[in-house]
Amino acid sequence: YVRTATPPEQMLSTIPVVMRKLDASLPLGDIKTMAQQIQENVTQDRIISTLSLAFALLATVLAAIGLYGVLAYTVAQRTREFGLRMALGADGGRVRGMVMKQVARMATIGGVIGMIIAVGVGRLAQSVLFELEGHDPMVLTVSTIVLGIVALGAGFIPALRASKIDPMNALRYE
Repeated sequence: YVRTATPPEQMLSTIPVVMRKLDASLPLGDIKTMAQQIQENVTQDRIISTLSLAFALLATVLAAIGLYGVLAYTVAQRTREFGLRMALGADGGRVRGMVMKQVARMATIGGVIGMIIAVGVGRLAQSVLFELEGHDPMVLTVSTIVLGIVALGAGFIPALRASKIDPMNALRYE
């Protein structure tokens, strides 16, 4: 290591000359600045972090699309039921609430199961990898909140559609 008051990039060319004068038998490898060395050391970690983030976002989008599809299908299957409820006096808000309650129930069950699996896998990884913290309460909390928002967002459109069903058309449905 060489400490200098001048910019390190300017010193790179003079270091081999000085080292040869001190001891010509010392091998010199690839000489770099500390900033370059740090950049090379963290490049792989940054790539892995970026890929992990991209795959997490893709998984979240696919989960939202899948949940939307299941809920849209469920709402389509229950068109007559919603039409009958609205014909008997239920307003759109109550029908929306029914669908959103179903979404919340599905998200809660899936979230609890996912949380148990995540903590279990984290503990397994902690036992295998040195100095790895298997569970971070902040990460678990933020991910739970984000996935809850995604689930409710995916369920909102089918719930809105269910609340706008015309009772007369729904009773004639199928």
